Amino acid sequence: MSKKLYLIIRIKGEPDAHPDVRKTLENLRLLRRYAAVVYPADLPGLEGMLRKAQAWITWGEIRKDVLAKLLEVRGRAPGDKKLTPEYIKEKFGVNSFEELAEKIINGEVVLHKQEAIKPFFRLHPPRGGFKKSIKKPYRSGGEAGYRGEAINELVLRML
Repeated sequence: MSKKLYLIIRIKGEPDAHPDVRKTLENLRLLRRYAAVVYPADLPGLEGMLRKAQAWITWGEIRKDVLAKLLEVRGRAPGDKKLTPEYIKEKFGVNSFEELAEKIINGEVVLHKQEAIKPFFRLHPPRGGFKKSIKKPYRSGGEAGYRGEAINELVLRML
């Protein structure tokens, strides 16, 4: 049974954000610009937090292959060590990043509750830049807010 996972990326780093928004971003572990986190879509309270911070973030459903690549390229163990196949085999009993991504999508491993992998990913700015304004919602021709499957193309440009 695969669960829907949201990849949430902070795209704005406004220092003058409202304190409620700032606290919401802290709760989501999005402390810096271009930080990303993965949460199950059915997490209680997540929709409200996404709605509150939608001008500062973008999110959508992540595919398994993109999650595997994200873990391989940007995943970090405590101590800021790069994830290796040996490390994930020792901690999770899987042989590849694809198998780990499968376990995460199936809900066997909850990324934000375990301690073997840091719960956030530090990304680069997107190659080629943002195509539209980060001040407008995605539906209105911007970059912020919910973008569905299009999050996968964005994150691949940010690895």
